[in-house]
Amino acid sequence: MIPLKLRALGDLARLVGSTMTMGHPSYLIHFAEQGKHVYGVFIVFRDYYRLYGVPMFYYVISEKELPGNYLLYRSDESGEYVEVSKGIKPGYVAVPIVNLREKPQLLDRLEVEAE
Repeated sequence: MIPLKLRALGDLARLVGSTMTMGHPSYLIHFAEQGKHVYGVFIVFRDYYRLYGVPMFYYVISEKELPGNYLLYRSDESGEYVEVSKGIKPGYVAVPIVNLREKPQLLDRLEVEAE
């Protein structure tokens, strides 16, 4: 598992939103670790010679839990729009957020450092 920390929630929304619009069902996982909140997505790295099938975890860290069950993403000629919502909205890609009770074992090496 290769963890890749992103700069902002918008980067995560763009990544997951683009995979969903290509027909790949996706969801974000959320868990708390050391008083911080980790939001991320598992993606398998494809088409890179011998590294085909390497699992990647793209994530962001938040000081507070996001107030909703969906990350909404929309992009048009005027820009990108990212929202956290308790439900879905027309015109947005709605990415479900799945809340885990604890950090998954396969992310044991992921360290949530102080920002």
